[in-house]
Formats: sequence, C-alpha cells, structure tokens
Amino acid sequence: MLAVALILVGVVALYLFGTRTFRYWEKRGIKHEKPIPFFGNNWPMYSRTKSMTQVATELYWKYPKERLVGFYRATQPELLIRDPKLVKQILATDFGYFNMRGFNTHKKVVEPLAKNLFFADGDIWKLLRQRITPAFTSGKLKAMFPLIVERAERLQNNAIKVPPTGGVLDAREIMARYTTDFIGAVGFGLDTDSLSVEDSAFRKLGVEIFKFDVNQIVRQMLKEMFPETFKHLKVLKKLESDVFGLVRSIMQKRNYMPSGRNDFIDLLLECKTKGAMVGESIEIIKPDGTPEQVSIELSEALMAAQVFVFFAAGFETSASSTSYTLHELAHHPDVQRKVQEDIDRVLAKYDDKLCYDAINEMNYLRCAFKEGLRMFPSLGILARKCARKYTFPDMDLTIDEGVTIVIPVQAMHNDPQFFENPEEFRPERFLTDFINPLTKDIYLPFGEGPRACIGERLGLMQSLAGLAAVLSRYSVEPAPKSPRHPTVDPTSNVVQSVIGGIPLLFRPRSK
Repeated sequence: MLAVALILVGVVALYLFGTRTFRYWEKRGIKHEKPIPFFGNNWPMYSRTKSMTQVATELYWKYPKERLVGFYRATQPELLIRDPKLVKQILATDFGYFNMRGFNTHKKVVEPLAKNLFFADGDIWKLLRQRITPAFTSGKLKAMFPLIVERAERLQNNAIKVPPTGGVLDAREIMARYTTDFIGAVGFGLDTDSLSVEDSAFRKLGVEIFKFDVNQIVRQMLKEMFPETFKHLKVLKKLESDVFGLVRSIMQKRNYMPSGRNDFIDLLLECKTKGAMVGESIEIIKPDGTPEQVSIELSEALMAAQVFVFFAAGFETSASSTSYTLHELAHHPDVQRKVQEDIDRVLAKYDDKLCYDAINEMNYLRCAFKEGLRMFPSLGILARKCARKYTFPDMDLTIDEGVTIVIPVQAMHNDPQFFENPEEFRPERFLTDFINPLTKDIYLPFGEGPRACIGERLGLMQSLAGLAAVLSRYSVEPAPKSPRHPTVDPTSNVVQSVIGGIPLLFRPRSK
C-alpha cells in the first residue's frame, strides 16, 4: 500500500510541476489554447508535425478579434501579437524592455555557438553589435561586389546547364549553391565552388546546419521543460567541431592577423586587435539608475560563433527568398517579362555587366523580390523576450521578465487588412508607399528596431544580383511536377524551408 501511495503522490507531484504555470494567461484575461502538461501548446513542434511559423500562423487566424493571444512553449508563457501598433512598440519604442531574442532557455548558461549576434542576449549582443556594425557600411559593401559578380557569372555559366529547349532544375538548390559560394568568399575568403562541385564540403555544412534532427529536438524540448536541470545540454553540439575547426584553420593560416582580404574573418581579427569590447551595460544598472561599464574579450570561441551565424543566416535566408521569387515569377509570365525588361534596360547602360550601381537601379526587380519576401518571408516569426516586468500602456496587462513575445510575420504579411488581395503576386505594391499606414509596421522580412538584421543590405545585394544573373539569361516556367504552392517543411526551425525543393523549367533567352 505504501508503494502505491508513494507512486500516486509522485504522479500528482509530477502533474502539478508540469502544469504549474498554466493559469498565467487565464489570470490576466488573455485568450489561449488549452495546454498539455509539460508540453504546453508546443506539441506540434516537438512531434515535428508543424513548424514554429505554422503554429504561430494558425494561432493568429484562430483569434481574429484579439490583439494578443496566449501560448505555452512547454511550461513557459508566451504572447503572440496581432496588433501592428504593439509590434512597433515591442520592436522599437520599448526596445529596452524587449532587447532579448529569447531563443536561449537559460540566461547565464549559453552554449558556445549560440553566443552569436542572432541568438545572444544582453551585454554580449550589445557589444558585438556595436563592434561589428562598421563592417556593413555602403563602402564595404561596394568593395565586396566584385566577389558577388564572380559568383553570379558562375551561376549563369556553370550551375544552369540546360539545352536550348530548356530543362528542369531545382531553383532552391541552385540558389543555395550560389549563396553558399558567395558567403564562402565574403565570409571566409575561400573559393568553395559549390556551383560546380556537386559534393562541395561547404554546401554539405550548410545543409547540416539546418537539418534539425530528432536528437536536437529532444535536447531542445528537455531544455524548455526543465531549464535548470538541463541547462548544460547542447543543441548545436554536432556542429561545434566542424565550425570551430574551420575557423581555427583559417585564422592560423593568417597568423591570427588581418590578411587584407576584407572578408568577415578579417573583420573579426581586426576587432580582436582593438582589444576588449567595452560599453555601457543593458543588464547591470547602478543604484543611481546609470548603466555599469562592461568589458568582454573577443575570444576565438566568440569569433567562431559569429562566423557560424554569418554563414548560416547569409546563405539560407537568401536561398529561400530568391528561389521562392523565381517560383512566383514562373507562374506570372507577364510580371517576369517586366522584371526582365527592367534588368535588360539597366544592364544596357553598363555594357551588359553586373555592377553595384546597376543592381541599385533595378527598381522593379527589387519590388518583385520584396513581394516574394512578403508572401514567403524566410523568417516566418520574430521573437523577443521580456527583460523586465512590463505593462502595456493602453491595456490592463502586465507581463513578467522571461515572457517571450512572438510576432507572426508570415500571417501578418498575408492578412487582407494590411495587403489587398494578399494571395496575388503584385510587385507594384512596393512602387509607392503603403495605402494603410500600419502596413509598414508589419512588413518585417528583416525585422525592425535595434535588433533588425545587421546584414540586410548585404543580403538584398547578393539576392538581387543572383536574380538578375539568372533572369538576364533565362526565363523560368512551372515544371510539369511543380506544385503551385510549395509545401512548407514542418520540421524547419528558425528559417522556413519547403519539401521537395522548387523545380522549375529554365529556358535560355534569345536576345
């Protein structure tokens, strides 16, 4: 009997522990789905049946009259935002309260690769951003452009090999190889040649980064359910040795000094020669209300984490957005002709050569790309974590430190109250200011505010150059087996991906 009683007590205690936070939104009068013990509302993600973006999108459409919707990631309360004014408030106006990205489950114990500009929080993020921002000035981007041109020409001549009558290729894979090659050159000073070499090691690393396997899902789930118990568990462990080994070998070849290549590795080495990163803290405040001065050493591990995110973010997001834009252009031949006329007109001014100024003049191409990003943003959600207790100014709602805010970018980009006939691919939307002034607050393919994507201009530049290179030589059409609406991969994590790639028929243009 005693054993049975102990088991019963244990089961009850376990249940109470696994549901301990589940009245958080009820107490605050916020509508939410009924959570499952331990899993909260996040079972679809843990079971790999829906992606983060798909879960957020469904929640967005289920509560059309709410400004805010409650959610539980395991036992952690989260808040989905449906109001453009609140989006602006969180990302920009009240950034001091929401400066954390929120992907790290533990504030003090963060695995090495997660200490990068995208995932890092607090002072590490602030000092890294401060130190690295000068790498993305217009002058530095212009100096990088010859590297883009070289890869864009390889894309035209090596990657797209089809007969005069045309041939079917996976646009997703082709654009991934192009962006991988570019990031290899600009980030690492390496000629990876993923466009010619089928089994490029660099391309394999790119695939591995975004292959979120069951082992990683379980590790992430345990960290979210039991953050204190499993705080030392590493989700990115399988990538550490490859990334650290690659970065260390490149730095050793350069004797840990800038080489004059002006790539991302050089930038980090230059940053290291300047000594420790010093600045005002956003975590530690003195009794008089002023911030403490903090100092962080730019170690080799910290540099490797930045290289990791530069590579991961730089190639995957651009590959996703450019291939989806090609997909929509294939299904809209009239729009494609306008884009090609825009490209041809500009290139004619520059002796048919891609260059920095030419890309900046391709206005209609830029609009088409922005429209592709609207319909299928690479980052389908944005997340921010509340750094300290916060009261929404015009609402009777206070949330605690640690509550994560989710902004459903994919859903908002496709909401007819912000974009008329959102299912239509219409680049003209971006030729003028938005009719609805609130639309600019929810068009967020690169984020907004102090934590907006630092590489936005670089990503835009390489994407437009890749599209111009393809469309100046080829026209794209739906392939016999091309789905009209690509199926989103439910196992995709931060960056959205599709199942089965994006097969398109490429036909050489006759000029």
